[in-house]
Amino acid sequence: MEEEKKSLNFIEQIIEDDLANGLNKDQIRFRFPPEPNGYLHVGHTKAICINFGLGEKYNAPVNLRFDDTNPEKEEQEFVDSIMKDVEWLGFKWDKVLYASDYFQQLYDWAVQLIKEGKAYVDEQPSEVITEQRKNPTEPGIESPYRNRPVEESLDLFERMKNGEFESGSMSLRAKIDMVSPNMNMRDPVMYRILNKPHHRTGTAWKIYPMYDWAHGESDYIEQISHSLCSLEFENHRPLYNWYLDQVYEEGKVKNKQREFARMNVSYMITSKRKLQRLVAEGVVTGWDDPRMPTISGMRRKGFTPTAIRNFIDKVGVAKRENLIEIQLLDFCVREDLNKVAKRVMTVIDPVKLVIENYPEDKEEWVETENNPEQENAGTREIPFSRELYIEREDFKEEANNKFFRLKLGGEVRLKSAYIIKAERVEKDENGEITTIYATYDEKSKSGSGTEESLRKVKGTLHWVSAKHAIPVEVRIYNQLFTVEQPDAEKDVDFLNFINPESVNTVQGFAEPSLKDVAVGEPLQFQRIGYFTKDQDSTDTKMVFNRTVTLKDSYKPE
Repeated sequence: MEEEKKSLNFIEQIIEDDLANGLNKDQIRFRFPPEPNGYLHVGHTKAICINFGLGEKYNAPVNLRFDDTNPEKEEQEFVDSIMKDVEWLGFKWDKVLYASDYFQQLYDWAVQLIKEGKAYVDEQPSEVITEQRKNPTEPGIESPYRNRPVEESLDLFERMKNGEFESGSMSLRAKIDMVSPNMNMRDPVMYRILNKPHHRTGTAWKIYPMYDWAHGESDYIEQISHSLCSLEFENHRPLYNWYLDQVYEEGKVKNKQREFARMNVSYMITSKRKLQRLVAEGVVTGWDDPRMPTISGMRRKGFTPTAIRNFIDKVGVAKRENLIEIQLLDFCVREDLNKVAKRVMTVIDPVKLVIENYPEDKEEWVETENNPEQENAGTREIPFSRELYIEREDFKEEANNKFFRLKLGGEVRLKSAYIIKAERVEKDENGEITTIYATYDEKSKSGSGTEESLRKVKGTLHWVSAKHAIPVEVRIYNQLFTVEQPDAEKDVDFLNFINPESVNTVQGFAEPSLKDVAVGEPLQFQRIGYFTKDQDSTDTKMVFNRTVTLKDSYKPE
């Protein structure tokens, strides 16, 4: 039993301690509470996996709650994308809820606080309020409206709700402590006037609750036992608890906020504002551009849910922030794709190869495995003919003994087919090779069982039959940024670090079976890398995205 406790992360230990101290197991409930003001990114995957993972571990419900308290930035498009992302990662929520479901209850509680002398309407501009708060080492200055009569604040607050005042002209503030060293406790704003339509409530409300007020009370309404959030909210915890104390009723679950380190990954940014700039300024094609660190971008690039969940598992749950190497994410993707991706033959920098002693009118189908890592993956047949395409880099006219591909006078095996020998080349006026001429050993066909087929040669090349090849567009994706932490320097615009080679498009040829693959299906282009069919594909134009390279020297600890 002692051994098991050592393996618990600190959040699991908190839950276990709560259970030992009287919390009923049936009272455990979690939530994932995104704001629908953008697409989810790699940083959110940690919060998703932690909350839903704990739900699975404790057989407890997990709500998907949208903290939609800012109508200026929130849209239904973002709600839909978030739901799709959570489902794609393989998690199931108990209920879909919204902070806007609770607008009336939050308003009623705010009225209660005013009546108890714990909140007041302030008519000062937000800039003045900020200035009066001062800093942690200097006591704040009380608002001249802090001690206005309760009846006056009640009247003004109702008129605020009814839309009688301009946006930003008044706010409701909690009356807590203007000398607290915690700046969040210095009479925080609870409501602001905002004459903007809401994506769910329309024009019903002219005032909207601030995040700190709405978030914790929403947790309480839903009876969330453990409110888990990232480390930047640690200083908000006293305010979270103060708000909760004002409405708590004996006998109910008193939600507990606890914080974990957010996830920062090298060569990525996780600021929604900065991701929005990438989209708005046309640096990327959209929120789901495969170079984006959004879940939709990673999905389009070909990442798998299993790979991302394994990545989060390897990163672990910590209290201290650190920078996670993107190579670990790539390792997890590569590790999963190696197990599930079908092996196919695609040539992305083609040069023609003509087998001169192969009959001109002959074509045959050779058998090749779909995935040697899968016992039941089976085989398929691919067409072979006299004229083929191979990779340009797989041939040299002259090369030393360490070059194990094709060279003049040298032999290689064509994958699942024959052993060939390069005899001569044809070049254009610029001296570039246009055609390689070779001969083949007719008895060396793979799997035929002949003595010649068992002969060993050092190199094996992939190829595509020219007669049967389908043209494909291949997008080679690299890191979007040239530095590990593109937004680390406050005085330098992160867009200065955009990688001009973040995507390169090439035209290649593929075996005909690729006509039938589905968008998003994982593939290994043999000897090249892992790819997936992109949504831009049409009946006349096949597009494939590189997910990750075939190999990397990175080894996880």
